[in-house]
Amino acid sequence: MATKHLKTGGAETAERGRREYRGLRGLEEGVREPVFPVECCFSRSGELGDTAMWVTSPRRYQRSVATLGARSPVPARLPRRNRTSNDTVLYKVQNLAVFSRTYTVCEVFPGPNLNVVLGANGTGKSSIVCAICLGLAGKPSFLARADKIGLFVKQGCMKGAVEIELFKSPDNIIITREIYVVSNASAWFINKKPATLKTVEEQIAALNIQVDNLCQFLPQDKVGEFTKLSKTELLEATEKSIGSPEMYQFHCELKNYREKERELENLCREKTTSLEKMKQRVERYKQDVDRYHECKRHVDLIEMLERKRPWVEYENVREQHEEVKQNRNQVKKELKSLKEMQAPWTKKIEEAEENLKSLDMKTRDNTAEIRSISQKCKEKQDALEMKDKQIEEINQAFRMKKDEETNRQKKIYQTQKIIQEWQNELDTMAVCENLQPQIDAVNIELKELQEERVNIDNDVSDLRAEKTNQEREKKRIIDRLGQLNNIMHMKEENLKMRFRDTHSALMWLRKNKEKFKKRACEPMMLEINVKDSRHAKYIENHISTNDMRAFVFECQEDMETFLVEMRDHQKLRVNAVCAPAESCAENLPSRPIEELHRYGFYSYLRELFDAPHPVMSYLCSQYRVHDVPVGTEKTRDMIERVIQETNLRQMYTAEERYVIKVSSYTKQNLSSNTCLREAQFLTTSVDTDEREQLENQQQDINNMLKSLDARLTVLFDRQKLLEHKDNKLRQEKKALLERGNQRRQLESKIGVKYDSLRQLEQDAIDLEKEFQLANVKIKEINKQKAGLVSELMHLIKRIIPLNIVKVTLALQITRMTAEKNRLQSEYKAGTVQLRAAQQRFHELDNKKQLLYEKCVELMKQARQVCRLGPGQDFPEEFQVAFQTLPNTLEEIDAFLSEEKTRASCFTGLSASVVEEYNKQTQEIQQLTEYLEGKKNELNNYKQNISQVKEKWLSLLKVMIEQINGKFSKFFSSMQCVGEVDLHMENEEEYEKYGIRIRVKFHSSTELHELTPYHQSGGEKTVSTMLYLMALQELNRCPFRVVDEINQGMDPMNERRVFEMVVETACEKRTSQYFFITPKLLQNLTYNDKMTVLFVYNGPFMLETYKWNTKHMRRRQRRLTKMTE
Repeated sequence: MATKHLKTGGAETAERGRREYRGLRGLEEGVREPVFPVECCFSRSGELGDTAMWVTSPRRYQRSVATLGARSPVPARLPRRNRTSNDTVLYKVQNLAVFSRTYTVCEVFPGPNLNVVLGANGTGKSSIVCAICLGLAGKPSFLARADKIGLFVKQGCMKGAVEIELFKSPDNIIITREIYVVSNASAWFINKKPATLKTVEEQIAALNIQVDNLCQFLPQDKVGEFTKLSKTELLEATEKSIGSPEMYQFHCELKNYREKERELENLCREKTTSLEKMKQRVERYKQDVDRYHECKRHVDLIEMLERKRPWVEYENVREQHEEVKQNRNQVKKELKSLKEMQAPWTKKIEEAEENLKSLDMKTRDNTAEIRSISQKCKEKQDALEMKDKQIEEINQAFRMKKDEETNRQKKIYQTQKIIQEWQNELDTMAVCENLQPQIDAVNIELKELQEERVNIDNDVSDLRAEKTNQEREKKRIIDRLGQLNNIMHMKEENLKMRFRDTHSALMWLRKNKEKFKKRACEPMMLEINVKDSRHAKYIENHISTNDMRAFVFECQEDMETFLVEMRDHQKLRVNAVCAPAESCAENLPSRPIEELHRYGFYSYLRELFDAPHPVMSYLCSQYRVHDVPVGTEKTRDMIERVIQETNLRQMYTAEERYVIKVSSYTKQNLSSNTCLREAQFLTTSVDTDEREQLENQQQDINNMLKSLDARLTVLFDRQKLLEHKDNKLRQEKKALLERGNQRRQLESKIGVKYDSLRQLEQDAIDLEKEFQLANVKIKEINKQKAGLVSELMHLIKRIIPLNIVKVTLALQITRMTAEKNRLQSEYKAGTVQLRAAQQRFHELDNKKQLLYEKCVELMKQARQVCRLGPGQDFPEEFQVAFQTLPNTLEEIDAFLSEEKTRASCFTGLSASVVEEYNKQTQEIQQLTEYLEGKKNELNNYKQNISQVKEKWLSLLKVMIEQINGKFSKFFSSMQCVGEVDLHMENEEEYEKYGIRIRVKFHSSTELHELTPYHQSGGEKTVSTMLYLMALQELNRCPFRVVDEINQGMDPMNERRVFEMVVETACEKRTSQYFFITPKLLQNLTYNDKMTVLFVYNGPFMLETYKWNTKHMRRRQRRLTKMTE
C-alpha cells in the first residue's frame, strides 16, 4: 500500500512562532553560486521529472503583501502522468500554516521511494509534515506545535482543508479533512463522501498507518522524544511498525493472558486457603455437634426435674399450711380465757390513775403561784443591787475629781519648772548671728544643680524615646525579614516539588560552598526576584525552563566540579551554566526606553527584576534581557508599525511575544508571535534590594541601640552623683536654717507653756463642794433602798405557806404512785401470759396467711412450668415421667445439680452449631467444585500462554536479530559499535519486555545503553536515525516520515547517515520515505530512485516559465567535473 495524493488547506498562523530561527544556510552549502528560485523538483541528472512536487509559494499572509509590495505567483502545474502502485503520496495543501509560513494552495507529488524534502528554514517543509499527520487523523498534540486544530488554519481564513490520496488495491482512497476555525472542529470525507472520524481511523488502521508511532512518523519537535522512549514503549512501537500483524496481537494476548493468569493464581491460592480453613472449621464443628446432642439429653432431663420440683415444693408447703392452721385455732381459745381473768385488776389501776391526775393538777397550780412570787422577789433584789451600784458610781466620781485636782497641781508645778529652765537657757543664749549669705549661696548651688538634673532627665527621656522608636523599627524590620524568608521558603518548596534533583543539589551546594573558588549562585528561579508579580510571565517566557532551574557559576572550573559531583557521583539530573568572563550585566540597550514610549513600551526586561551579578551577566549575554522591551496593548495594536520602524528583534506586548527575523533571501522581516503562558516559578519573589536594605537597617539599628545604652549608662551615673550632691547641700541648708530659728523657737515654746499654765490655773476644782453634792445623792438613794426592802419582806411572807402546800401534795402523789405500782405489778403477771398468747396467735395467723399465698403462687408456677392452661388437667405423660424421678426436694436438687454440672461442661454450644455445620459442609462442596473449575481455567491459560509465547518469541527474536544485524552493520560502517537486543527482567513479566539499544562511539569506551542523558545530542540523533534505517527494510508500514533529524549531527556522521538512508530507502520492497532537511552537504551520493523536492516559498521567487534548464544542466556537469 502507498499513499498517493495529499491535498491540504490552509491555516491561520498555526503556532504563533515558537521556534528559533536557525538561518537559511542549507542550500548554500551545496551550491556556491546563487540559487535559482525555481519551483520544481528534479532528479540527480538535473532533468525536470514528472514525479516532481509542485509547491506554490504564495505570500506569507495577506497583510504582508501590501507591506512588501510583492505579488503572489500564479500557480502553475506540471503534467501528471498515470500513476502506478509504486507511486506514493500526492497531496494538496490549501491555507495551511506552520511557523507562520503558510500555503494558500500546495499540491505535492512525491516519489515511491526516498523523498528528500529540501528547503530553507521557514519555507514550509514542516507544513507538509503537519498536513500528512493531520490529514491522517493525527492529534495536533502529537506535532507539539499547537493544541487546537484551528490554530493550523491560515490567519484571515475561516476554513482550511487537507486532502490525501492513499494507494490501495483495487481502488485508491481519498481522505479529505476540512478544518473550521470558529468551532475548532473538523469535517471528514472519504472519496468525497462524508464520513466519521471513527471510520477514517479504521481505514487508516487497516493500512497499518500509525502517525502516532515515533518509529514510523518522527516530526521535528519529537526527535528528542525518541530517545526518551522506555524499552517497553520502543518494543511496542517497533512491533506496530515492522512486526507482522499477529506479533503485536500475540504480545497483547500474552500480557492479557499473564494478567488473567496472575488473577487466577491469586484466586486459586486464596480459595485453596479458604477451603483448608473451612475444612478445619467443619472438623471442629463436628465435635461440637456430638457434644451438642449429649448436652441436649442432659438439658431435657434438667427441664423435667425443674417441672417436677415446683409440684413437690407445693405439696410440702400445703402440708405446712394445714399444720399451722390447727395450731392457730388452739392458741385463739387460750387467748380468750386469759382476757376474762384480767378484767378486775384493770379497773383498780384505772381509778389510781384518775387520783394521780387530780393531784398533779393541784401541784401544777401551786407551783405556778410560787414561781410568780419568786419572780417579783428577784426583781426587788435586782433593784436593790442597782441602788448599790449608783452609790458606788457617785463615790467613784468624787474620787476621780479628787485625782484630777491632784494631777492639775502636779502639771502646774512641772510647767512652771520647764518655763524656768527655758527662761534660763534663753538668758544665756548669745545674740543670733547673720546666716543669710551662707543660705543664699547654698540656694544658688542647689538651683544650678537642679537645672543640671532637669537637663539630664530631659536627655534620658529623649534617649529612651529614641531607643523605643529604634526597637519598634527593629521589630518591624525583623517581621518584614521573616515575611521575605517565608517567601523564599515557598520558592524552595516549589523547586522541590517540580525539580527534586535540583533541590537536592541546592542543599548540597549550601553545605559545600567552600569547595568553589568563586561565587556559585543558586538556581535562577530562586535568585531572580521580580519587582512586580504581573511581570513574572515575561521573564519565564523569555528564559527557558532548563535555565530557570540551572545553577550559575563565575568560574568554568567550579561548574565542572559541581557537575561531576552531581551527575557522576550523585546521579542527579541538574543544569549549570557559566557566566561570561567579561561581565555583561551593565550592558546598555541599543536605544533609551524613552524613545520607545510612543509605541507603548515602558521598560526593558532587565529593569523588571533583580538578580545577582553573575546571573544578570549571563542573562544579558545569553538572552539580551537588557535590549528586549516590554509593551502594552497599545504596542499590540500598532505592531506592524513597531516592526517596520524600530528594527527590534524581540519584544513583548501585554499577552504576546514577538520575534522578528530577516530572510536571508529577500532581506525582509519575518515575524512570529506566541501567546504568553502563565508564570509558574516567579509569582512569589523576594526583593533583594529591600532585603539587603532591611539587613543594613537592622545592623544600623543594633549599633544605634548599643550607642544609646552607653549614653544612658553615662547619664544614669551622672544622675546618681548629682543626687548625692543635692542631698548633701540640702542637709547643709537645713543645719543653717535650724541655727537661725533656734532662739525664735525657744521664745515661742515659752509663750506656749505660759498659755498652758494659765489654762491649768483656770481649771481648778472645789473638792468640798463636790463632797457635799455626793452625800446628798447617796442619802436619796438609801431612802429608795429602804422601800424596796420592805416590799421584799412582804413577798417572802406570802411564799412560805405556798411551799408548805407544795410539800403536802408531793407526799400524797408519792403514796398514790406506790399504790398504782403495786396494782400494776400484780396485773403484770397475768398480762405477760396474755401478751405471749396474743403474740403467738399473731405469728401463727401471719404464717398461715403466708403459707396460703405461697401455696397459690407455687401452684401457679408449677402449672406455668408445665405449660398448663387454666382448668387444664395434669397430663398423663408428666405423671409417668415424674414417677421415675425423686420425690423429695433434697433428692431433686441433688439430681438437678448433678445434671446441671454435667450440662455446664458443654459450654459455647447452641443449635446454630448444627446449622453452621450443615451450611459449612455445603459451602465446602460448592467451593471445591468452583476451585476445580478455576484450576482447569488456569491450566488452559497456561497452555495458551505457552503456545502464544512460543509463537511470539519466535517472531520477536527473528525481528530483533534482523534489526540488530542491520543496526550493527550501520554502526560498523561508521567505525562504531551498536547492538539491539531483547531485554527482560522476568521471563514471565511480558509487559516488561523491551528493546535495548546499546551504542559505542569511541573505542576507549564501553557499550552504553541509549538514554536521554548519557549520549550527546548528535550521538542520540545518529543512533535514532540508524535504528530507523534498520527498520526501513523490515518495515511493513506504507511510508515513513523523518523531519530534520540530521540537524544535530557533525558533517562526517551526517554524510554517512545520508548515504545509508539513500542506500536503504532506494532498495526494492521498501516503504516510501520522507526525509525533511533544511540543508545538505556537498557531493553526497544520490540514487535514481530518490526524489529531491526543493521547497521555494516567498514573494520574490522566479516564475517557472523563466527557468533556464540548459544553464542548470551545464552547471551540474561543471560541478561534477570539479568533484571528480
